[in-house]
Amino acid sequence: MKLEQKDRSFLFSNTEIPDLFFSEYLSNSSGDFIKVYLYILFLSKYNKEIKLNDLSKKLALPLKTIHSAMDYWEELGLVTKKTSGYILNDIQEIELHKIYSPKLSSSPEQTLKNNKNKYRAKAIETINTSCFQGMMSNSWYIDIDLWFNKYHFDEQVMISLFNYCLERSALHKNYVQTVADSWSKNNIKTYTDLENYYHKFETLNKMKKLISKKLGLSRSLTQYESAYIEKWIIDFSYSIDIIEIALKRTTSKANPNFEYLNKLLSDWYDRGFKTSSEIQTFLTDMKKKTKDIKTLEKKNSYSNYDQRNYDNLDSLYANN
Repeated sequence: MKLEQKDRSFLFSNTEIPDLFFSEYLSNSSGDFIKVYLYILFLSKYNKEIKLNDLSKKLALPLKTIHSAMDYWEELGLVTKKTSGYILNDIQEIELHKIYSPKLSSSPEQTLKNNKNKYRAKAIETINTSCFQGMMSNSWYIDIDLWFNKYHFDEQVMISLFNYCLERSALHKNYVQTVADSWSKNNIKTYTDLENYYHKFETLNKMKKLISKKLGLSRSLTQYESAYIEKWIIDFSYSIDIIEIALKRTTSKANPNFEYLNKLLSDWYDRGFKTSSEIQTFLTDMKKKTKDIKTLEKKNSYSNYDQRNYDNLDSLYANN
């Protein structure tokens, strides 16, 4: 006995898309690439043949974009290229393979059940509830578990990581991974470490704005100028009263720049100066010595007077 189902008219047909597509691929993919995938998914139901040139015309996209889109979905494993065309792979089957692959730790349920630290399990569920409305996909559970082991973040730091990305509307894995890498490089492991990092970050931003204002800059600082300020504040531990001494010295310069400021502050740091009073005393002594040398040169009409100790400082401490 053969049972047949009457073909539905095109008007009433549907193209099914697994929810995994929305949770795993949508946020990380460009709009044009999604457009290409949805259309070829639609065509695949009817075993239609279509050339990439025709696809380009049909979707009003450059041929280069079509090629890039197909390469993108092939790299993710959603399509497989053949000599005669492409095969669209089952997204659910792909994710199932990820979960049960020997390289990965466990399924979501196993991750929570077998986790040695009950606080970690609670943190993962908090992330699921607060950031994914309780619908976090399987792969997120696995990635979070791996990140705990890789970065050694405590539970509150991991929760803060996801909240940070959510607040910036960037809750996709590449961005989360980038932020996690950055925090790890700054030696963040505990929530106290994170608070100190935030405090340092806020202090740096305030100092950058203050220094820009004092220099009369109406533009944003360049990457290199920002790096100089971070060096003075973090590496040298110099406060604004010391930096301001250097800033005031730019008034006598025709073209003051951050390189000049950095040379000044680096010289003071190399000399072991830690307070503004030490630097002021040094500058006063430098001014007196420079004046004495000029007086002696003028008196003796001897322009080659031995200035070994000052030759490298002429440009740095000129116009004292």
